[in-house]
Amino acid sequence: MNKSTIPANVVEVDTSVPVWGQFFTVAPLVLVGTRDADGSLDLAPKHMVTPMGWQNYFGFVCSPQHGTCSNIERTGVFTVSYPRPSQVLYTSLAATPRDAHGDKLILDYFKTFPAKEVDGEFIEDGYLFFECRHFKTVDGFGDNCLITGEIVAAWGDRDFLRRAEADDQETIHEAPLLAYLHPGRFATIDRSNGFPFPEAMKK
Repeated sequence: MNKSTIPANVVEVDTSVPVWGQFFTVAPLVLVGTRDADGSLDLAPKHMVTPMGWQNYFGFVCSPQHGTCSNIERTGVFTVSYPRPSQVLYTSLAATPRDAHGDKLILDYFKTFPAKEVDGEFIEDGYLFFECRHFKTVDGFGDNCLITGEIVAAWGDRDFLRRAEADDQETIHEAPLLAYLHPGRFATIDRSNGFPFPEAMKK
């Protein structure tokens, strides 16, 4: 492999502060659903989310100070709803702070439907839904932790699911995806190209 000097257009990023606010990154945007101690629904938007390997495990970054974290520790379950691009305003409003009584009244305007395998709810009109049992929480990422769960049931809008008889680009064009561009922007994905994997590549 040939090595050369750092290209002229590459500049050092300041690591004395978190790097993530100094450029844009593409991420999913989901609503994690949990139950508060009084049984009421809590929905929290999260973008630091990812599959945890190739099996049915899901993870997201959270703050131990948030109700989401304590709710999962107490109940052992959570749900994940993937909103459509048309639901970006509702998704944003789910981040509204609680009032002086600890209530998040904005959630009264969300239409939901129940999970089947865990005690939880999903937002209506999303396109992908996971029911998760808490697997483990890993602390120590600065002020944050990584919460992981095993997906015990999954649901999807049929228009968004891949089908053998449909072209993948056609599926994405007809059922666009919502992406969060951190910090503070979003995009609708309705076009894509096949990735040029090497012929012998394996997972």
